Amino acid sequence: QVQVVESGGGLVQAGGSLRLSCTASGLNFVGVSMGWFRQAPGKEREGVSCITFNGRSTYYVDSVKGRFTISKDNAKYTLYLEMSSLKPEDTARYYCAVVGYADCSVSPSSLGRVNYWGQGTQVTVSS
Repeated sequence: QVQVVESGGGLVQAGGSLRLSCTASGLNFVGVSMGWFRQAPGKEREGVSCITFNGRSTYYVDSVKGRFTISKDNAKYTLYLEMSSLKPEDTARYYCAVVGYADCSVSPSSLGRVNYWGQGTQVTVSS
């Protein structure tokens, strides 16, 4: 059985930082690409960032580029999203996702290529 679990969300002031974590078990962790999506109330779920299975390529949606950093620790079976300079518009529920090794993307079509989802962790940025 595959389990994907996020943690690290919370309430922060604008300009603050958070580090999200995602552990994945029951799969070949080193053989999959992984990413983060987010969804705010009343809005579509969007891709935020993705990292390829070997960690050599990363992708970010334009709105977070330069502020967020994705990384993958194969030894700890953990995916991270380091978020800094947070803005109120970053407020959303953030979801960890497992995709195929060649399916790393932040385009809208990436939603259809997710193999496993985590339950999500809430990030709220106050003004």
